[in-house]
Parts: sequence; structure tokens; C-alpha cells
Amino acid sequence: MMEFDKRFNPKELRDFLQKTYGPGVQVEVFPQSQQEVADEGADPEEKRKKDLEFAYKPREIKEHLDRFVIRQDDAKKVLATAICDHYHHAQMDRTSSDRWSDYKKQNILLIGPTGVGKTYLIQNIARLIGVPFVKADATKYSETGYVGGDVEDLIRELVSQADGDVALAEYGIVYLDEIDKLASPAQVVGRDVSGHGVQRNLLKLMEETEVPLRSPTDIASQMQAFMEFQSKGKVEKKTINTRHILFIVSGAFNGLTEIIKKRIGSKQIGFTGDKTTADQEGFLLDQVKSVDFLEYGFEAEFTGRLPVVVHCSQLSADDMFDILKHSEGSILKQYKRDFLSYGIDVYFTDGGMRRIAELSVEERTGARGLMSVCEKLFREFKYRLPDSEVREFVVTEDLVGEPEKELMQLLEEPARFRAQVQRSRLKKLEDRILEKYGVSIALTEEGYGLLATEAQKTGKDPLEFSEAWFGEFEHALRLLAKTSGDKQFKLSAEALQSLPDTLERWIQDSYGG
Repeated sequence: MMEFDKRFNPKELRDFLQKTYGPGVQVEVFPQSQQEVADEGADPEEKRKKDLEFAYKPREIKEHLDRFVIRQDDAKKVLATAICDHYHHAQMDRTSSDRWSDYKKQNILLIGPTGVGKTYLIQNIARLIGVPFVKADATKYSETGYVGGDVEDLIRELVSQADGDVALAEYGIVYLDEIDKLASPAQVVGRDVSGHGVQRNLLKLMEETEVPLRSPTDIASQMQAFMEFQSKGKVEKKTINTRHILFIVSGAFNGLTEIIKKRIGSKQIGFTGDKTTADQEGFLLDQVKSVDFLEYGFEAEFTGRLPVVVHCSQLSADDMFDILKHSEGSILKQYKRDFLSYGIDVYFTDGGMRRIAELSVEERTGARGLMSVCEKLFREFKYRLPDSEVREFVVTEDLVGEPEKELMQLLEEPARFRAQVQRSRLKKLEDRILEKYGVSIALTEEGYGLLATEAQKTGKDPLEFSEAWFGEFEHALRLLAKTSGDKQFKLSAEALQSLPDTLERWIQDSYGG
């Protein structure tokens, strides 16, 4: 069912559509929204004058990416610099009275195997600078008029992602993956609608062109045009300019290193074996030139529109471990939220995370392997634990190695991890005390045990209980901070039981020192 402006003649429109598209088409009339009326009356040129506020430096973008993407340092540096160059040029070009005729876009070509963070890098850049982002696979597109999508739909999708804000969409990022699948061998004869044809169609978009917001192959768009003509006697041609839209394409480019190796000579660079190692592959990709992409099957004009070439490296087990433990986008946060929705808390040891990382490498899908491993690992836990008395558990190396056995033991002994979890929670106490009072303390295992036991007696959370306990001695703690400097104090169970006397002795010793 389509919604139309009530100024149109519904009967005439229905007759036209049913004659053209069949009797199943229905027309229902709704009034225009206030926003639609306002948009109609606005000056199109004025609407285009909105400027993106971009004031980032390459180091700032790199530091932002470091929070989410592990490794790929060279790729992050090159991307951060290219992004800054592009948006600074675009900003000056848009605000200048004279458009820069020599402005050349820094469209980017990303090379790397699946799961190394290519898409994630670009998503986080777009999110940081606040521009719409569209991702698609190159294999779904074909030349206009053939089976498949129209590449101009990518630009229209930017407008959709920008909630209809054309001016913002004109600063967007288009990310096209699996671009290597568009490469066609030189010996192909005849019409190539899925390779060179799409490359040629992308050329004009990657430079500067006006793309109509209404697709000629979209029925809804054509009906809108029909209604507009009936109402106004003309059809306004609404377009989006691609001059400042950044294009980033990526692919695995299997076999590209062999082309590079052949060009520069294997013996010349000391490659004597048949198999190329990860380090050797990185070295070869650093030497890539436009001629290698031509040999791979790309047109010269298309390659020339991608001046920035970046490659991402394969991830090792150590990289996977760092992703799990340090990345703000760690998949473990998702699983922690999943279990918390059932009132179950889950903690991860270094040993458990390292074993997950090792198993994920065996999947041979990069960081995506982490999701596959975790889904298999926690599937039965998610099913069985919500109906049990278990309220916390710890993912250890043993649990990852034998999940069925560990699950059965956990169901038989729901509190088996309680003491370990309480100690894990209490580990944060030292940081809280240092942050709040300026005193550096280190609890012994016996000290942790005492606090956990006392908290359990009251039924309170160990960390909250312990913070309240130390809060009763705030004055003494702040005085100790002034007199002790950077000295660290060790708290045993015995020292905790007589905390007032312990603090007084520490203060006296600090004054005496």
C-alpha cells in the first residue's frame, strides 16, 4: 500500500497504476507532513550549503581506532591521514568562493583477508566524524539495464542513512567490499556486465556527478514523479552530488602477491620457497603498484581513481587475545550482556580468553572466528543456566576445553565460582581507593577472603560493602595520602580486622619517615 498527497486525484492515479502494474495496486490518501511541506518551500541551493565541521588530526583518528581495532597500525595511520586530507579538502572546497579545479579525491583501496578489521575500521571512522556510511558487496551490482543492482543505489542509500539530509549525505562514505571479484581476465570476450561494466559505472561516481534521487527502475520513485507532475505540471529533478563522497573499496585479492613477486623477481628479494609467509606477504603488498592491479584484471581508469592503497595483516592468536581483552568492541561484552539479562554474571580469565583465541585461529576467518567459537562454547550454557540456581561463573581454560563437563559440574554446584567471582570483583577495590582517596593499597589473598566473607554475611555486593567499609575512615585515608606520597601499603586480613589501628600506625610511620 502506497501513501500519497491528497491533492492528487486518487481515482485517476489508481486507474493509471492498475493499468500499468496490474489490479493489485492500491492507493490510499494521507496528508503531507509539516516537514514535507517545509522541504518543498526551501531553496535547494540553501539546503546544499550545510558544511561538515571537521577538525580532526590524523593522530586523533588513529588513537580513536586503537580503542576498537587491534594491530593494523600502518593501515590505521594511512587511513587516518587520507581521511583528514579528504575532509579538509572537501571543507575548504565547499566553503571557498572558487571551487578548486585541481581537487582530487583520496579514494581508498583496502587489501586484506576476511576478518582482519577492514569494515570495522571504516565504520568507526564514519561514526567518529559523524557522516553516513553505506556498505555493500560489489558482486551484487551490474551494468544498468542488466540483472543486478545499480551502483547509483549506493548514493541514494547514503541519503537514506542521513535521514533525508542531502547535504550531509554529500559528505558520506561508500564502502564496497569484494571489489576483487570485479576483476576480469584480459582474455574475456564479449559483454562483461559484472566486472568491467561495473568498474566503468563506478568511475563517474568516484569523481563527480549528479545522481538523481529517484531511481528510474524504482516503481515508487516513478509514481512520485507522476504525482508531482500532475500537481505542479513539472517534475523537479532532485539530485545528490558525489564530489565530496569518499569511496573505499576492499577485497582479499587472492593471488595478487604472486603477481607482485613475478614482477620484482622472487630471487631478487630472497623468496625461494613455494609458500609465502605472512611477513613476506606484507612485504610484497607494500611493493604493490598500479600495474599489478591491471594485471589482476582492473581497468586503468578505475585503478587511477584509487590513489591510496592500504593493506591489513592476518591476525595471530596473540592478536585475537588482545581483541578479546583490550578492544572496546570485544565480543565478550556481548556475551556478558546476554547472561546478565538472565541475572547471571560471567567473568573471563586470561587463560580462558587465550584458549578462545587459539581456537578462533583454527577457524581461518580472522576475528569473525571469535564469534563462531564463542557461539559454540556458550550455546548450551545459555540454554541451561537461566533455569538453574547459578548466578555467576568463570570462563577458565578448563571450561573452554571441556564445556560439557564444566557445565554439568556447575549445575551440580551452583556456587562453585562464587568465591572466585567475589575476589575478581574486589580487585577493583584497590583502583577505587586510589582514585577516591589517593592511597595505594594492595590486599593479600587473605584480605580479599575476609572482605568476601564479611560481605556474604550482610548479603551485599563485595565491592559495594568494601567501599562502604573504607568510607568510614575517609579522613584517615586522605591524611595518609598527604603524608605517604607514592608508597604502597599491603593489607592482610589481620590488618583489615583492626583497620583504625593500622591506618594510625601507617600515618605515624609516614610522619616519622
